[in-house]
Amino acid sequence: MKSLKSVARRGGAVSVAAASALLLAACSAGQITQTSSQVAAVNGASAQTEDGSVAVRDVTVLLDESGQAALKFTATNQDYDMREHQLQSAEVDGQTVQLGSVKPMGYNTSIVGDSAEGLQKMPQSDSETIQYVETSLNNRDFAYGGNLPVTFTFDSGTIETVATISAPTVESGQTHRQPEAEKALEEKHHSN
Repeated sequence: MKSLKSVARRGGAVSVAAASALLLAACSAGQITQTSSQVAAVNGASAQTEDGSVAVRDVTVLLDESGQAALKFTATNQDYDMREHQLQSAEVDGQTVQLGSVKPMGYNTSIVGDSAEGLQKMPQSDSETIQYVETSLNNRDFAYGGNLPVTFTFDSGTIETVATISAPTVESGQTHRQPEAEKALEEKHHSN
């Protein structure tokens, strides 16, 4: 026969283990993860068709230094039924975007739209899963930092979103943001 102390010790050890497991499980219950509210690290707007078959990401109206406008976007066929989809048109604030030749998108393929200059600077894949399309539109006095409605029409539905008007991205070290301040610093160093 076992002693009462031995049974009490075992019961106490089991109780402590059960309580520890319960407390550890309770620590994470109801917690909100840091990533649950984070947005993808993409500059432009994102949206999808009502049935979810096609999505657009990084939707941005671009202005180059000469004021020419283009629509930057990536459209992806994510149709679980693996059907082809066709981009029929794109509009910015009611204005039709000029799209180069656009072929139907097979399942899990993408269309990357950008200005001619943007496409030239962009590293491009040789894969047939990505097609690159030059876009352009008339600049109707678009202002950097403003927003414009954008509508994509696909055979499976319409996607409406709001895109930011973006200034051209400059190469690092090629642009001086405060030339007067830099000149003053240079003159100060030369006078000493």
